[in-house]
Amino acid sequence: MTARDETTTDQAANQAANQATDQVTATAAGRARKLLVFGATGGTGVQLLAQALAAGHAVTAVVRDPGRVPAPASRKADGPLTVLRGDVLDAAGWRSALAGHDAVLSCLGSTDRRRPTTVYSQGTLNILAAMHEAGVSRLLCLSSAGLETDPGIPLAQRLVTRLVIQRLYRHGYADMARMEAVVRTDDTAWTVVRPPMLTDGPLTRRYRTAENAHLTAATSLSRADLAHYLLTGVGDRRTHRAVVEVSY
Repeated sequence: MTARDETTTDQAANQAANQATDQVTATAAGRARKLLVFGATGGTGVQLLAQALAAGHAVTAVVRDPGRVPAPASRKADGPLTVLRGDVLDAAGWRSALAGHDAVLSCLGSTDRRRPTTVYSQGTLNILAAMHEAGVSRLLCLSSAGLETDPGIPLAQRLVTRLVIQRLYRHGYADMARMEAVVRTDDTAWTVVRPPMLTDGPLTRRYRTAENAHLTAATSLSRADLAHYLLTGVGDRRTHRAVVEVSY
Protein backbone atom coordinates (compact mmCIF):
# COMPACT_ATOMS: atom_id res chain seq x y z
CA MET A 1 0.00 0.00 0.00
CA THR A 2 1.02 3.56 -0.25
CA ALA A 3 3.62 5.50 1.69
CA ARG A 4 2.22 8.74 0.27
CA ASP A 5 1.72 11.62 2.70
CA GLU A 6 -1.00 14.24 2.70
CA THR A 7 -1.04 17.90 3.77
CA THR A 8 -0.73 18.28 7.55
CA THR A 9 -1.68 20.94 10.11
CA ASP A 10 -0.35 22.37 13.34
CA GLN A 11 -2.73 20.01 15.13
CA ALA A 12 -0.81 17.05 13.72
CA ALA A 13 2.44 18.72 14.73
CA ASN A 14 1.22 19.19 18.28
CA GLN A 15 0.29 15.52 18.48
CA ALA A 16 3.67 14.51 17.12
CA ALA A 17 5.53 16.74 19.56
CA ASN A 18 3.56 15.42 22.52
CA GLN A 19 4.20 11.83 21.46
CA ALA A 20 7.89 12.57 21.01
CA THR A 21 8.54 13.89 24.51
CA ASP A 22 9.32 10.47 25.99
CA GLN A 23 10.75 8.84 22.89
CA VAL A 24 14.37 7.88 22.18
CA THR A 25 16.69 10.71 23.20
CA ALA A 26 19.80 11.80 21.36
CA THR A 27 21.93 10.32 24.13
CA ALA A 28 20.22 6.95 23.85
CA ALA A 29 20.64 7.02 20.07
CA GLY A 30 24.38 7.59 20.51
CA ARG A 31 24.81 11.31 19.88
CA ALA A 32 23.01 14.34 18.58
CA ARG A 33 23.14 14.42 14.80
CA LYS A 34 22.65 16.94 12.04
CA LEU A 35 19.87 15.70 9.77
CA LEU A 36 18.52 17.00 6.49
CA VAL A 37 14.88 16.09 5.82
CA PHE A 38 12.88 16.19 2.60
CA GLY A 39 9.10 15.99 2.80
CA ALA A 40 8.99 17.53 6.27
CA THR A 41 5.46 18.90 5.82
CA GLY A 42 3.87 15.55 4.93
CA GLY A 43 2.23 13.18 7.40
CA THR A 44 5.38 11.19 8.17
CA GLY A 45 7.68 14.18 7.76
CA VAL A 46 5.95 16.26 10.42
CA GLN A 47 6.20 13.33 12.86
CA LEU A 48 9.88 12.88 12.01
CA LEU A 49 10.57 16.57 12.48
CA ALA A 50 8.96 16.66 15.92
CA GLN A 51 10.68 13.50 17.15
CA ALA A 52 14.10 14.52 15.82
CA LEU A 53 13.94 17.96 17.43
CA ALA A 54 12.64 16.54 20.71
CA ALA A 55 15.62 14.16 20.70
CA GLY A 56 18.03 17.09 20.41
CA HIS A 57 19.04 16.60 16.78
CA ALA A 58 19.71 19.59 14.54
CA VAL A 59 17.39 19.46 11.55
CA THR A 60 17.42 21.19 8.19
CA ALA A 61 14.02 20.88 6.51
CA VAL A 62 13.92 21.46 2.76
CA VAL A 63 10.34 22.38 1.83
CA ARG A 64 8.62 24.13 -1.06
CA ASP A 65 6.45 26.18 1.30
CA PRO A 66 8.13 27.16 4.59
CA GLY A 67 4.79 28.45 5.82
CA ARG A 68 3.57 24.87 6.17
CA VAL A 69 6.29 23.97 8.67
CA PRO A 70 4.74 24.00 12.16
CA ALA A 71 5.46 27.15 14.14
CA PRO A 72 8.07 26.90 16.96
CA ALA A 73 5.38 27.25 19.63
CA SER A 74 3.70 24.12 18.28
CA ARG A 75 6.78 21.92 18.39
CA LYS A 76 8.21 21.93 21.92
CA ALA A 77 11.60 21.36 20.33
CA ASP A 78 14.97 20.95 21.96
CA GLY A 79 17.10 20.74 18.83
CA PRO A 80 17.70 23.61 16.38
CA LEU A 81 15.65 23.77 13.18
CA THR A 82 16.62 25.41 9.89
CA VAL A 83 13.87 25.71 7.29
CA LEU A 84 15.11 26.06 3.72
CA ARG A 85 12.84 26.84 0.80
CA GLY A 86 13.56 24.42 -2.00
CA ASP A 87 12.26 21.79 -4.40
CA VAL A 88 13.87 18.36 -4.51
CA LEU A 89 13.58 18.50 -8.32
CA ASP A 90 15.72 21.65 -8.42
CA ALA A 91 18.91 21.01 -6.47
CA ALA A 92 20.26 24.51 -7.07
CA GLY A 93 18.17 25.79 -4.19
CA TRP A 94 19.49 23.42 -1.51
CA ARG A 95 22.61 21.60 -2.75
CA SER A 96 25.04 23.89 -0.94
CA ALA A 97 23.26 23.36 2.40
CA LEU A 98 23.96 19.63 2.52
CA ALA A 99 27.60 19.80 3.64
CA GLY A 100 28.15 18.97 7.30
CA HIS A 101 25.03 16.84 7.74
CA ASP A 102 25.26 13.32 9.10
CA ALA A 103 22.34 11.89 7.15
CA VAL A 104 19.55 12.63 4.72
CA LEU A 105 16.03 11.35 5.40
CA SER A 106 13.61 11.42 2.50
CA CYS A 107 9.87 11.39 3.16
CA LEU A 108 9.03 12.48 -0.36
CA GLY A 109 5.53 11.86 -1.64
CA SER A 110 3.15 12.70 -4.46
CA THR A 111 -0.54 13.38 -3.91
CA ASP A 112 -1.41 13.30 -7.62
CA ARG A 113 -2.62 9.78 -8.45
CA ARG A 114 -3.78 10.62 -11.97
CA ARG A 115 -0.52 11.56 -13.64
CA PRO A 116 3.00 10.11 -13.82
CA THR A 117 5.56 11.58 -11.41
CA THR A 118 9.34 11.75 -11.11
CA VAL A 119 9.46 13.17 -7.58
CA TYR A 120 10.80 9.88 -6.17
CA SER A 121 13.29 8.89 -8.88
CA GLN A 122 14.59 12.24 -10.10
CA GLY A 123 14.33 13.72 -6.63
CA THR A 124 16.44 10.91 -5.18
CA LEU A 125 18.93 11.17 -8.06
CA ASN A 126 19.35 14.83 -7.16
CA ILE A 127 19.75 13.98 -3.47
CA LEU A 128 22.38 11.32 -4.16
CA ALA A 129 24.36 13.61 -6.46
CA ALA A 130 24.36 16.35 -3.83
CA MET A 131 25.34 13.85 -1.12
CA HIS A 132 28.37 12.73 -3.09
CA GLU A 133 29.36 16.33 -3.72
CA ALA A 134 29.03 17.21 -0.02
CA GLY A 135 30.60 14.01 1.35
CA VAL A 136 27.42 12.83 3.10
CA SER A 137 27.05 9.06 3.05
CA ARG A 138 23.89 8.07 4.96
CA LEU A 139 20.47 8.04 3.26
CA LEU A 140 17.11 6.68 4.42
CA CYS A 141 14.26 6.98 1.95
CA LEU A 142 10.63 5.94 1.97
CA SER A 143 9.19 3.54 -0.57
CA SER A 144 6.18 1.24 -0.12
CA ALA A 145 5.47 -2.38 0.74
CA GLY A 146 2.85 -2.28 -2.01
CA LEU A 147 5.51 -2.46 -4.70
CA GLU A 148 5.69 -6.22 -4.30
CA THR A 149 3.10 -8.83 -3.41
CA ASP A 150 4.31 -11.38 -0.88
CA PRO A 151 3.27 -14.83 -2.16
CA GLY A 152 2.78 -15.89 1.46
CA ILE A 153 -0.10 -13.51 2.18
CA PRO A 154 -3.73 -14.69 1.86
CA LEU A 155 -5.16 -14.84 -1.66
CA ALA A 156 -7.80 -12.20 -0.97
CA GLN A 157 -5.16 -9.71 0.21
CA ARG A 158 -2.98 -10.45 -2.80
CA LEU A 159 -5.89 -9.79 -5.15
CA VAL A 160 -6.74 -6.51 -3.44
CA THR A 161 -3.10 -5.42 -3.65
CA ARG A 162 -2.74 -6.31 -7.32
CA LEU A 163 -6.14 -5.34 -8.65
CA VAL A 164 -6.93 -2.31 -6.49
CA ILE A 165 -3.97 -0.82 -4.63
CA GLN A 166 -1.30 -1.25 -7.30
CA ARG A 167 -3.63 0.10 -9.99
CA LEU A 168 -4.80 3.03 -7.89
CA TYR A 169 -1.25 4.12 -7.09
CA ARG A 170 0.35 2.88 -10.31
CA HIS A 171 2.08 6.15 -11.17
CA GLY A 172 3.57 6.61 -7.73
CA TYR A 173 4.59 2.96 -7.51
CA ALA A 174 6.21 3.06 -10.95
CA ASP A 175 8.37 5.97 -9.86
CA MET A 176 9.14 4.37 -6.49
CA ALA A 177 10.41 1.33 -8.40
CA ARG A 178 12.64 3.58 -10.50
CA MET A 179 13.85 5.25 -7.30
CA GLU A 180 14.73 1.91 -5.72
CA ALA A 181 16.64 0.90 -8.84
CA VAL A 182 18.64 4.14 -8.66
CA VAL A 183 19.41 3.73 -4.96
CA ARG A 184 20.46 0.09 -5.25
CA THR A 185 23.27 0.98 -7.65
CA ASP A 186 24.66 3.76 -5.45
CA ASP A 187 27.61 3.27 -3.11
CA THR A 188 26.22 5.37 -0.26
CA ALA A 189 25.05 3.79 3.02
CA TRP A 190 21.42 3.74 1.93
CA THR A 191 18.33 2.16 3.44
CA VAL A 192 15.05 1.87 1.55
CA VAL A 193 12.13 1.69 3.98
CA ARG A 194 8.91 0.00 2.88
CA PRO A 195 5.89 0.56 5.14
CA PRO A 196 2.40 -0.81 4.47
CA MET A 197 -0.75 1.32 4.78
CA LEU A 198 -0.02 4.36 6.91
CA THR A 199 -2.35 5.62 9.62
CA ASP A 200 -2.55 8.57 12.00
CA GLY A 201 -2.32 6.27 15.00
CA PRO A 202 -0.16 6.95 18.08
CA LEU A 203 3.53 6.38 18.66
CA THR A 204 3.96 2.89 20.15
CA ARG A 205 7.60 2.00 19.33
CA ARG A 206 6.30 -1.54 18.86
CA TYR A 207 6.64 -2.76 15.30
CA ARG A 208 8.35 -5.47 13.30
CA THR A 209 11.07 -5.14 10.70
CA ALA A 210 12.53 -7.42 8.03
CA GLU A 211 15.72 -6.71 6.10
CA ASN A 212 15.68 -7.80 2.45
CA ALA A 213 12.66 -9.99 3.19
CA HIS A 214 8.89 -9.79 3.44
CA LEU A 215 7.04 -9.42 6.72
CA THR A 216 4.13 -11.77 7.27
CA ALA A 217 0.73 -10.15 7.79
CA ALA A 218 2.04 -6.63 7.20
CA THR A 219 -1.14 -4.58 7.42
CA SER A 220 -0.53 -1.07 8.75
CA LEU A 221 1.81 1.28 10.59
CA SER A 222 1.28 4.68 12.13
CA ARG A 223 3.19 7.59 10.67
CA ALA A 224 4.51 8.27 14.18
CA ASP A 225 6.05 4.80 14.40
CA LEU A 226 7.41 5.03 10.86
CA ALA A 227 9.11 8.29 11.83
CA HIS A 228 10.45 6.59 14.95
CA TYR A 229 11.97 3.82 12.84
CA LEU A 230 13.55 6.30 10.43
CA LEU A 231 15.10 8.29 13.26
CA THR A 232 16.47 5.31 15.17
CA GLY A 233 17.63 3.72 11.92
CA VAL A 234 20.07 6.51 11.11
CA GLY A 235 22.82 4.87 13.17
CA ASP A 236 21.91 1.24 12.41
CA ARG A 237 24.73 -0.18 10.30
CA ARG A 238 22.88 -3.46 9.89
CA THR A 239 20.50 -1.77 7.48
CA HIS A 240 23.14 -0.23 5.24
CA ARG A 241 22.30 -1.09 1.61
CA ALA A 242 19.17 -2.94 2.64
CA VAL A 243 15.47 -2.77 1.85
CA VAL A 244 13.57 -2.86 5.15
CA GLU A 245 9.89 -3.62 5.61
CA VAL A 246 8.29 -2.11 8.73
CA SER A 247 4.84 -2.98 10.07
CA TYR A 248 2.84 -3.95 13.15
